[in-house]
Amino acid sequence: MPDPRFFEDLGPASLIELAAVTGAVLARPEDGERRISTVAPLVRGDAVSVGFFSDKRYLQDLRATRSGAVFLSDAFAEHVPPTCAVLLHKEPHAAYSAAADRLHRPRLATATDPSIHPTAQIEDDVILAPGVIVGAGARIGRGTSVGSYSVIGPGVAIGRGCAVGSHVTIGFALIGDQCKIMSGAVVGEPGFGVTMGQGRTVDVPQLGRVIIQDNVSIGACTCVDRGAWDDTVIGENTKIDNLVQIAHNVRIGRNCLIAAHTGISGSCVIGDGVHFGGQAGIADHMHIGDGARIGARAGVMQDIPPREMWAGTPARPVRRWLREAALIAKLASAREGSTDER
Repeated sequence: MPDPRFFEDLGPASLIELAAVTGAVLARPEDGERRISTVAPLVRGDAVSVGFFSDKRYLQDLRATRSGAVFLSDAFAEHVPPTCAVLLHKEPHAAYSAAADRLHRPRLATATDPSIHPTAQIEDDVILAPGVIVGAGARIGRGTSVGSYSVIGPGVAIGRGCAVGSHVTIGFALIGDQCKIMSGAVVGEPGFGVTMGQGRTVDVPQLGRVIIQDNVSIGACTCVDRGAWDDTVIGENTKIDNLVQIAHNVRIGRNCLIAAHTGISGSCVIGDGVHFGGQAGIADHMHIGDGARIGARAGVMQDIPPREMWAGTPARPVRRWLREAALIAKLASAREGSTDER
């Protein structure tokens, strides 16, 4: 179930209703009165959740799921466990998105809310500069300062001794002690989850959170997206420069350094002590081992083992990249020399 501090529960709904909302066909009409309370990935599902299946690489997850229902195409219906109801749909991910909208709604501030909501819990010695907004149920720890015109959304928790700059937006996030979030940063906006439905793009509801551990620094105008279901996590003592993009479901370890303009795509797992040079780009679902070093402007398109240094686009071990660069330079020089002789 999505965190109730950040998401309102709109369920339950019967499978008959979900079929009508999504345009799915219920394979077994006798399942129609089954009640569903939440959406969830198949590996996290239980008897009151509905998931979706659209990628045969995860067929084992489908066969083992404990979900109460699943959206999928007819081609895979035979693999569904007998305890799981089947909702047939040509575009299962789009159907899942529609079901998520029916069952969950983000908690957002309204136009009638006061600037500092009366249910917010603000400890002693907190400094709120002019124009700060603090949402319902938010918590701010002792000794934390929040700069002018920053927005702390409903349910957000910020630890003690933190410094939040001006024009910062924080939502759907739990933040530890002694963190620094610099001006213009945005934490907790929806991740870039998009699928296709009926020939058009469909936004997939993002129902996860952002977890920022102690002593993390986030630079100016950096964006950290909340998870699609799992959380986006930044480990303690990690330092992030300005203008960095961290996508949904990314998990970053402790003591990492991430230089400006780096972009980390969704569902990457970054080990402890990893360093990124400026403008590094990481493709989705990559694993980068502890202590690895990623050169500036590297384009990472495969997993990187622990304690290796990679560079180039596509990125490869730095010694190989240097040899290739030297060879290309030598070939270019030889070609230029032969042209000069003519």
